[in-house]
Amino acid sequence: MASLGAMDYDAVIVGGGHNGLVAAGYLARAGRSVLVLERRDEIGGAAVSFRAFDGVDVRLSRYSYLVSLLPRRIVADLGLDIRLQRRRMSSYTPVRSTGLLVDTADEARTAESFREVTGSTKDFEAWQRFYARAGRVAAATFDSLTEPLPTRAELRARIGDDEAWQMFFERPAGETLRTWFTDDTVRGVVLTDALIGTFAAAGDEQLRQNRCLLYHLIGNGTGDWDVPVGGMGAVTGALADAARRAGATLATGAEVRSVTPDGEVHYTHDGAERVVAGGHVLANVAPRTLARLLGEEPGEAPEGAQLKVNMVLRRLPRLRDRAVHPRDAFGGTFHVNESFSQLETAYAEAAAGRIPAVPPCEIYCHSLTDASILGPAEREAGVQTLTLFGLHLPARLFEADNERARAEALRATLASLDSVLAEPIEGCLLRDANGNPCVEAKTPLDLEAELGLPRGHIFHRDLSWPYGEAGTWGVETAHERVLLCGAGAVRGGGVSGIPGHNAAMAVLGRRFGAGRAR
Repeated sequence: MASLGAMDYDAVIVGGGHNGLVAAGYLARAGRSVLVLERRDEIGGAAVSFRAFDGVDVRLSRYSYLVSLLPRRIVADLGLDIRLQRRRMSSYTPVRSTGLLVDTADEARTAESFREVTGSTKDFEAWQRFYARAGRVAAATFDSLTEPLPTRAELRARIGDDEAWQMFFERPAGETLRTWFTDDTVRGVVLTDALIGTFAAAGDEQLRQNRCLLYHLIGNGTGDWDVPVGGMGAVTGALADAARRAGATLATGAEVRSVTPDGEVHYTHDGAERVVAGGHVLANVAPRTLARLLGEEPGEAPEGAQLKVNMVLRRLPRLRDRAVHPRDAFGGTFHVNESFSQLETAYAEAAAGRIPAVPPCEIYCHSLTDASILGPAEREAGVQTLTLFGLHLPARLFEADNERARAEALRATLASLDSVLAEPIEGCLLRDANGNPCVEAKTPLDLEAELGLPRGHIFHRDLSWPYGEAGTWGVETAHERVLLCGAGAVRGGGVSGIPGHNAAMAVLGRRFGAGRAR
């Protein structure tokens, strides 16, 4: 690898996460010379799989875990060998001794669950209307994400539904949910999609929660969140393979130190200082990180707001609700203390500088949909995985003493989970080779240290609206040869590959995607 520093490339990509790999794949397939520089010892960024526990053959999607926003166009264009598995169960929310189950394959069962929890089917009927309207917004919006940015007026005309525009783009989500639904639990289930990785109240006038909700509802025109078969590492593995086949060079253990506006990249590799010149530099890092690399003022830091917990279980825990099997309850998103009022209370406590007394969180079980991440012995033993995402736990709560606050937040979060189960989760945890329970927690500050996410913000900064200056791709910076290609670009966030695609299109001068040149 010693020759890398002496070579020039058409594009140098800073960061080997999934967006950087998408950009590399497109550019290399177009005949451009491409070098990807990844700081970590493996490619993939936040979209990787790990065996996190000693002696336990389970490949966890350690950071990011579900896929909704990855366009089928990108999968086809790059010839990716990946499979995404649809989940039948959308969600289950424990409520006292019963629970709200949303079964996408059984409307009557779902309606009866709404009646059991809310006392009528009124909110179920509202639920159907709400998501039908969201579906129309999704169908009108999603394909625009891989085209040059529409203006605000153009996107509104494309959607063609003034009431839907008001709901999702103009009116705070909390106001909309209070109007549409009567039940506190039902309102909360919808609101959670507005808060993943976003620290905001339901009525936030900046509408950060609305932007988060929008991106959670529009994936591939349906809003379905699918399981990557083989784990998230299988997705980035396929992207890396595609980039290499096309001729891109991928270098790991290569830490970029600085970037100049004219495309010069200084980095360290194999213990040596190196310099490479690129026709373009594509930054698959947070905008704040790019500013630092350019020697510019980074501005105010964003703030991540989540606790990520990975667990491996001997078996799924028992439920208080005897009418629902745990495999159904954990087969979709399992909501824990996420009613509308509980979410608002937790936000107020965290905003006041306290770890919420009852942290709201949600859980997903990868292994129920895709057992391929389990080793043979673990599969035979009935082992299951749980990924927990805790809301309203912002970076500020961990800054004084991250280790102490992590332990406190984990205790409170597991206690919150226990409060809705028929038995403590601790008794269901598998033990590793050293006898320790298979549970790990990542705070926003842990994500910053491990992945370079500013204060643990999983979207690199607050999500943007999917519109902007006409004729741009949403990846441009103040420097013509330097582009963003990560989650902090306009229309970034999530495992989507969209910023990577759009940065590649900007370099190639394409106007309407991979097949049609300007």
